[in-house]
Amino acid sequence: MIMVSSTEPKKTIKIENVVASTAIGTKLDLNEVIRVLDGADYNKERFPGVVYRTASPKTAALIFGSGKIVCTGAKSIEDVSTGLAKVFEKLKGMGIHITKKPEITIQNIVASADLGRVLNLNAIAIGLGLENIEYEPEQFPGLVYRLSNPKVVMLLFGSGKLVVTGGKKPEDAEAAVEKIVVELDGLGLL
Repeated sequence: MIMVSSTEPKKTIKIENVVASTAIGTKLDLNEVIRVLDGADYNKERFPGVVYRTASPKTAALIFGSGKIVCTGAKSIEDVSTGLAKVFEKLKGMGIHITKKPEITIQNIVASADLGRVLNLNAIAIGLGLENIEYEPEQFPGLVYRLSNPKVVMLLFGSGKLVVTGGKKPEDAEAAVEKIVVELDGLGLL
């Protein structure tokens, strides 16, 4: 059995996308919002909200008439806060009253990592037990592994690359990668 340092794959973890939601507590006239936000897109036949992109940090805010806003595309929780702060400032500049700092809720963190070796997905599917695994290589080239702690979904690929989705904090990805390394090593598959 090859012992693998659990820190190696953890060092490869990269946050790919953070999705968060907030609400400003007031209804918005999206036609007015689109006039004020330079470069924003609004096509209500295609999507019911305004899409406003910030360049630094690179994020997209989906702004709805209800006053709810979803931030996506951020590479960190800090980028979410900074991107949304820019949106709040623009909205305040329109004369929209935002009473307090709106609460931001992290909905999903997507991260990638690399186990550094080729994986035998058939052996992993059998070894990890079928109750938490979905593996249909004719449908999708990755193995879907649902973890309960942390509550995330991990996609493992034969290349050794993996994606962790469903996390609420960056540590969820770290814990998931650590767990898969320990499990695969214990099965002699790493």
